[in-house]
Amino acid sequence: MSLEDRQEATAGYRVLFMLRLSPGAGDEFLRDYEAVRWQVAQVPGHLSDQVCRSADDADEWLITSEWRSAEDFLAWESTPGHRETARPMMAHVRERRSLRYTVLRETRTALVTSGPALRPTP
Repeated sequence: MSLEDRQEATAGYRVLFMLRLSPGAGDEFLRDYEAVRWQVAQVPGHLSDQVCRSADDADEWLITSEWRSAEDFLAWESTPGHRETARPMMAHVRERRSLRYTVLRETRTALVTSGPALRPTP
């Protein structure tokens, strides 16, 4: 199977969690995210996540997570541990919206390890 075929066959599940924090709560929110992110990374089917702050509004945040399948995410979401894990972060949230997508195609650049972070090959 060629690299192109493998990339076309890539399926997955992407969750976008759009958040509006209480004014000025960003530092506490990020601290609480740091406290649980590696715990979530151990959940079966979890591939990656990112926490992002808006460049224009310090109280607008986004968490994206990538999962092997919808079933993996939904199985984790239905556990009591999911809500318990998220509770400290959610204490700082005024508004939230969850969006879920099935990944149909994905394009990635080749990556090499250079120091502590992965960087695209020039």
